[in-house]
Amino acid sequence: MSRKDRSVAFVKVALLLLAAGRGTRFGGPIAKVYQPLAGKSVLLRSAERLRHMLPDVSLCPLIVIIAADDRRGPLAPLAAALTALGARIVDGGTTRQQSMMLGLAAAGPCDLVLIHDAARPMFPIAATRECIARAAVTGAALLAMPATDTLKRLSAARQVAATVDRSNLWCAQTPQVIRRDLLEQALRHASANGLEATDDVGLIEAIGGAVDVVQGAMRNFKITHQEDLAIAEALWPLDPERP
Repeated sequence: MSRKDRSVAFVKVALLLLAAGRGTRFGGPIAKVYQPLAGKSVLLRSAERLRHMLPDVSLCPLIVIIAADDRRGPLAPLAAALTALGARIVDGGTTRQQSMMLGLAAAGPCDLVLIHDAARPMFPIAATRECIARAAVTGAALLAMPATDTLKRLSAARQVAATVDRSNLWCAQTPQVIRRDLLEQALRHASANGLEATDDVGLIEAIGGAVDVVQGAMRNFKITHQEDLAIAEALWPLDPERP
């Protein structure tokens, strides 16, 4: 066991699995997290991977699944399997930050909070463990990948206004891991100042906190459109870390 892995053994990690997004770009009557991936729902695949990543229940007492209260119909057939993984389902809010606060309230005592989008069922396990170890020291860490495409800034007329230097640009992924007291401080600050962040460590950035970056994986893409699900289905048998 590496030095970083040993540091994880001394912290208690709460797992928040966000599944309350509207998924409007995916379309259809069934939310993307309830769509099948290699015979199981995307949501169940993500929950199983979280449990596989931290198998010790004493370290990971609960997986809190934050779901949209008006789109929970397909959850019923998954209830037994999710319960067996140590999962609890709570209703989400209208924004990501509201959902996080509701999930955090249900998580119970913990040192670190790991927040993951359920629509990323192939997150890298080894890199996520490193992310936990980094957050235990720094206060916050996330998985990310360096930008590889040429980036264009557009005008209001959707014409190219400039080419953006990508040399120091990275694309954020989840899981993102934050020390609980730091996350609570950042949420209070965001609420008092009317701030909304598109990812969780953005709240830490807003209060001047340090955030470490751990390189993620190309396979850790977010299922957003229906073709993404087809790609995930094709890649799943090739994933070296699948449970």
